[in-house]
Amino acid sequence: MFTPGSLVPIIIGDLVLVAVAVFIIAKIITSNIQKEQQYKADSIITAANEKSKTIELEARDKALKVLQQSEAEAAHIRADHAAEEERLQRRRSDLDNRMERLEQREQALNKRQSMLDRRANEVEKMYTQQMEELQNIAKMTQDEARNQLLAETEKDSRNDMARIIRQIEAEARAEGEKRARELIADAIQRVASDHVAEVTSSIVSLPNEEMKGRIVGRNGRNIRAFEQAAGVDVIVDDTPEAVTVSCFDAVRREIARRALARLILDGRIHPAHIEKVLGEEQRQVDKDIEEAGEQAAYDAGVAGLHPEVTRMLGRLKYRTSYGQNQLAHAVEVSKLAAVIAAELNANVEVAKAGGLLHDLGKAMDHNTEGTHAMIGAEFAKRYGVNARVVNTIASHHHEAEQESVEAVIVEAADAISGARPGARREDLEQYIKRLRALEEVANSFKGVSQSYAIQAGREVRIIVRPEEIDDLASTRLAKDIAKQIEDTMQYPGQIKVTVIRETRATEFAK
Repeated sequence: MFTPGSLVPIIIGDLVLVAVAVFIIAKIITSNIQKEQQYKADSIITAANEKSKTIELEARDKALKVLQQSEAEAAHIRADHAAEEERLQRRRSDLDNRMERLEQREQALNKRQSMLDRRANEVEKMYTQQMEELQNIAKMTQDEARNQLLAETEKDSRNDMARIIRQIEAEARAEGEKRARELIADAIQRVASDHVAEVTSSIVSLPNEEMKGRIVGRNGRNIRAFEQAAGVDVIVDDTPEAVTVSCFDAVRREIARRALARLILDGRIHPAHIEKVLGEEQRQVDKDIEEAGEQAAYDAGVAGLHPEVTRMLGRLKYRTSYGQNQLAHAVEVSKLAAVIAAELNANVEVAKAGGLLHDLGKAMDHNTEGTHAMIGAEFAKRYGVNARVVNTIASHHHEAEQESVEAVIVEAADAISGARPGARREDLEQYIKRLRALEEVANSFKGVSQSYAIQAGREVRIIVRPEEIDDLASTRLAKDIAKQIEDTMQYPGQIKVTVIRETRATEFAK
């Protein structure tokens, strides 16, 4: 039997054998791995060497091709340089030849210039000698001869100029008047409005004389209440069965007239009822004004106006000028302007609107500072009216510059409407004042002997002193006087200025 002490050596020996075996086996495996790795490394090195040789060959081929291409390009460049050098050489030769010819030509020109200078000197000497001989013969210097020639030429030219100016003006006036007559006659015929037959009145009729006492009331209570509430003056005088309503505002006067007529019919005249009736008539007149403005815009064919503009336009229903109703006048001017604009190929819409609104400022000029043209233009501009129409309103009395042909057309239509027979009435005092103003304008010019305003102020004839005013100056004088009349006076239509110059020779036989 084996004892534990005898087993230990055996086990140790077995372990040693196992370790030796493991070592040997590991060494064999390691050797095999090294051989395998060495084989792989040799294979990679071999492949790399073969690849490097291939790359080297390809690189050599490419380098050879690049070298050949570079040599070909260099040869081509050398050929181009040679050709360019040859061309430059030829050009240099041509330039040298040209310079030589230019030098020769310059020498020839210098010789010719010398000859011309000598001849010019000779001509100048001959000219001086001839001028001296001419001055000796004429017995005057060159400046004196020039002044005399200019004076004679100016005299002949002035006479010819005056004759030509008169001829051209006569032809233009004849043709222009003919064309203007046809155009204006056609426009007036197509509008065909009525003559003014009555003037807006503020007289209220009474059924009897006793009504005056009821209007005045006890201690004047009723009339004071009425005047204070209506803002008018009620004149109770000796006129039988009538009282007069007076106020600078035509609308307020109309409201007062209606209210007073209604109170007279009703019979109840006391302060409380007066205020009620005035309020009702105020609303009714405002409604009538609005309807009148809309109707006027419809009659004139003008659309798109702001309601405030049509309302202000309707106030012209109660405004008159020389007896002519201003709302009817505005519609008439609009229609006339439309006809004239259509004949002249102008903007018909602008002409119609400008004609309708041209006197818009008269509806508010009683309580606004400024002229009715500028007031109306500012009001229309405030409510978005077209800028050309605004200019037409502002310039129809030349208070602003006319910027379009439509503005001129509206001015002409306004003059036609106001100047046609029966359109307006004018009292004797204003008529005489206008005639005197015409004669004073004419007499203010130098050389005027006498002046006469004729044809109801449509023409002014001026007699001038012939020793102070010649034919040409008389033409200028007529234009100056006409311009002065345009700048300083207001008048409907146009005024003809005629300057008369005559020379009389008187002798007595003894």
